[in-house]
Amino acid sequence: MPSMLDAVVVGAGPNGLTAAVELARRGLRVEVFEAKDTVGGGARTEELTLPGFRHDPCSAVHPLGIGSPAFRNMPLERYGLEWLHPELPMAHPFDDGTAAVLSRSVAETAASFGARDAGTYRRLMAPLLGTWDVLARDFMSLPLTALPRDPVGLARFGAVGLQPYSWLMRRFRDDRARALMAGLVAHVIAPLNGVATAGVGMLFALAAHENGWPLPRGGSQSISDALTGYLRDLGGVVHTGFEVKRLDDLPPARTYLFDTSPTALARIAGLGRAYDGYKYGAAVFKIDYALDGPVPWTAEEAKAAGTVQIGPSSRDIATALSQASGGTAPRTPFLITAQPSLVDPSRAPEGKQVFWAYGHVPNGWEGDFTDAIERQIERFAPGFRDRVLARAAAGPPQLAARNANYVGGDIACGAARGLQLLLRPKISLFPYATRHPSVFLCSSAAWPGPGVHGMSGHNAAKAVWRALRKADAR
Repeated sequence: MPSMLDAVVVGAGPNGLTAAVELARRGLRVEVFEAKDTVGGGARTEELTLPGFRHDPCSAVHPLGIGSPAFRNMPLERYGLEWLHPELPMAHPFDDGTAAVLSRSVAETAASFGARDAGTYRRLMAPLLGTWDVLARDFMSLPLTALPRDPVGLARFGAVGLQPYSWLMRRFRDDRARALMAGLVAHVIAPLNGVATAGVGMLFALAAHENGWPLPRGGSQSISDALTGYLRDLGGVVHTGFEVKRLDDLPPARTYLFDTSPTALARIAGLGRAYDGYKYGAAVFKIDYALDGPVPWTAEEAKAAGTVQIGPSSRDIATALSQASGGTAPRTPFLITAQPSLVDPSRAPEGKQVFWAYGHVPNGWEGDFTDAIERQIERFAPGFRDRVLARAAAGPPQLAARNANYVGGDIACGAARGLQLLLRPKISLFPYATRHPSVFLCSSAAWPGPGVHGMSGHNAAKAVWRALRKADAR
């Protein structure tokens, strides 16, 4: 009989790998099992269009990755992770050819909103400068995985951040600021007016001011490969091409951590209807492009931005998100786009570019959103279609086939709206534990939710470590 492992992790996405690393660092015997032939989950890089064009099938830009308390405590740069910063983290163009920007500088960002709202933005964000390390650790470690280091600062952020976006936007007089902030909130793919949506926008803005919105050299796969390299040096083992259908498929272990959807965890671990109340949200339709040159943006600021939000107005964004969440494909979508090869020439052949764009659609939607997306891009970059050499489109069914965590094409692994934005996967002070004493959830279905930051895995590993210590003390 094989000797019993301390922990088995199912799923080699950033959270599963982070959980494995955290436990291996404590001297535990850990093995990871991944269904796909490569590690990565939502942080992969592949040639999806033409030879030499390296695309990120899901995440591409990582404001929460560079500022992640979990990643910052690991020597990932020794394993090849290098962050590259575009001249501007993000631009938000308008129909008049101008753009608001999210800059590393609060003052530059405020100035792009115009005189009537510049002061408002400075008063909102400037007091938060210098607080990222403590705030991110306190905010992303909740609940009950660590006592807040700055409870007063966390409470001050929460006093504004727990408000709906609509309340925060009353502070601004013009739509340039409202639209850019609405786009930031939309990164969680949910309607704008839910609880704590103001905090979502503020967190993404603060991330830009404190750490930027960088891209990893070589693509998002670099994050996953760095975590895997570190784990192996710690003695951990990673198995790929191994689909887990039930717990009996896995070697004996004291604990099992699932970097999966709650639905998959319940099925594999025999937990029945334990997560029947968990909701999946709107999906995305994503297109990866190989381009014969840069995107011909009308707004100069967009030409220098790693990320470009295309709305353009706050009303347009709110309508698109409400329609997608309500079951209707928006006629005029809100888009999030990324331009990796602006800062990383290795991603495309010389003189060429890779480009990444997605819009929101209903969960499980099976239509073709290509024309709607490209009409919206052409609106702000006339002649864009003329630069397209090849495209790889993926709607909800294709995204779910690539990554089982994306149920119905929901790349957030569960709706980030209402109480489920804050209390994932259910109302509980112990969100990583399940009713099976040896089974834990470590995916982005648990707090703090979506994004390539590893904190769900980090927090789950702490919960496992405490459970094992408690068992050993008996």
